Amino acid sequence: MIAIAFKGGGPYGSEVTRGQDLSGRDFSGKTLIKQDFKTSILRQANFKGAKLLGASFFDADLTGADLSDADLRGADFSLANVTKANLTNANLEGAQTTGNTSFKGSIITGADFTDVPLRDDQREYLCKLADGVNSTTGNATRDTLFCN
Repeated sequence: MIAIAFKGGGPYGSEVTRGQDLSGRDFSGKTLIKQDFKTSILRQANFKGAKLLGASFFDADLTGADLSDADLRGADFSLANVTKANLTNANLEGAQTTGNTSFKGSIITGADFTDVPLRDDQREYLCKLADGVNSTTGNATRDTLFCN
């Protein structure tokens, strides 16, 4: 049997970040543009203040992750589990989501969801929690989610 390891892309170096268990890892404040975290387990990982433009979290488990103050513009959250995550003041402008992406139980105060495609039920759920204004973009969370 041959084991196949996927190389992680992006400036995190040659360390493999795709398909790995990186639970509890500290990526806070790091520049991880277009980093490949596909199918990784990132439970309770710390991404506070990280620059994650275009990063791929495709089918990743971000349960309880700290994404507060993170720049997540254009990140791919397709099929990702983003439950109970801290998205306080995160900028998710243009991030990708799919039908199964879940933000249940997440903190979204001040998060910017501009141009993020969400299922109607996810949008309705997030609108019940939405408050605050993103300190970077100046956009109100409720406005970016098109809440009534």
